Amino acid sequence: MNFPFISDKTYKNVNYTNTNLPKAEYDNCTFINCNFSESYISTISFMDCEFIDCNFSMVKAKDAIFKDVLFNNCKLVGFPFHECNSFLMSMTFKSSQLNFASFQDLKLKETTFDQCKLEQSDFTNTDLSGSKFNNCNLHQVVFNHSNLTKVDFTNSYHLSINPEINIIKHAIFSKENVLGLLDTYQIKIEA
Repeated sequence: MNFPFISDKTYKNVNYTNTNLPKAEYDNCTFINCNFSESYISTISFMDCEFIDCNFSMVKAKDAIFKDVLFNNCKLVGFPFHECNSFLMSMTFKSSQLNFASFQDLKLKETTFDQCKLEQSDFTNTDLSGSKFNNCNLHQVVFNHSNLTKVDFTNSYHLSINPEINIIKHAIFSKENVLGLLDTYQIKIEA
């Protein structure tokens, strides 16, 4: 099914909770302060788009396409990224809230999470190799059978990773957060 092609448009202060965003291929579009909460963006394509101050909480996104997309200061609570079309998926997250988001089984190589809250998000079977978590809250984030090769966790916090079930070769940790690699062993470390 062919959808309309929309490019180089800016959408400001639009509420899509009652009337869904029209199905289309959006290219180089900017969405500012738009509310997609609990709306349907399934099968919609976003290429080279930027979302600023948008709310995507509990959105329905089956087979949505995100290629070279920036989420800046967005609320993405419970976002089911694992249901999106994974072909050529590439995103950057800045100052966004991603609590309870699901990234299961995705290839997210070299993805940047910059100053994000990711509490209780799920990266089970996710390939994050070469990614960067810059100053992110990783409280109770699930890394289970994840590829974390060369991932930079240097200044993120509340980190807990089981090194026996994840690939962590050449991952970068600070002295402060490296203790999160020992949580699985339930040992006590005295200062």
